[in-house]
Amino acid sequence: MQSQKITTFLWFDTQAEDAAKFYVGIFGGNSRIISVDRFGDKGAVMSVSFELEGQRYAALNGNSKLKFNDSISLLVSCKDQAEVDRFWDALLAGGGSPTQCGWLKDKFGVSWQVVPDGLMKALQDPDPAKAARVMKAFMAMKKIDLPALERARKEA
Repeated sequence: MQSQKITTFLWFDTQAEDAAKFYVGIFGGNSRIISVDRFGDKGAVMSVSFELEGQRYAALNGNSKLKFNDSISLLVSCKDQAEVDRFWDALLAGGGSPTQCGWLKDKFGVSWQVVPDGLMKALQDPDPAKAARVMKAFMAMKKIDLPALERARKEA
């Protein structure tokens, strides 16, 4: 099996293993912890390699000098509102915080976008008035609400 050419690398203070387990628990299915490397035989966790939906990630316990920020986020494409709700709630669990337009920070400070597949179609409606109403509704949302966007699109 050919290895993945590009791997997202996440820097934590001391929570790399906890974060990897949290994410694997949320995404399940094609997600798993691949390896846990320690400082010495039985020492503290140094790094964790894991997969989410078949995409490989690495997590390092570095130090607290570096923090996550919104300039990098992980986007979760959702097939419908039920998936949006499930991933939104799971990623916020334990101390996350919602931001705007489908973005949130999880309890580790990692930024996520939880986005339904139908969002771009709604925002790119060929009728500019419909697209503008969708954009106005979208900009006021934290968690994306597809039924509300559809209602905004259909308003007269």
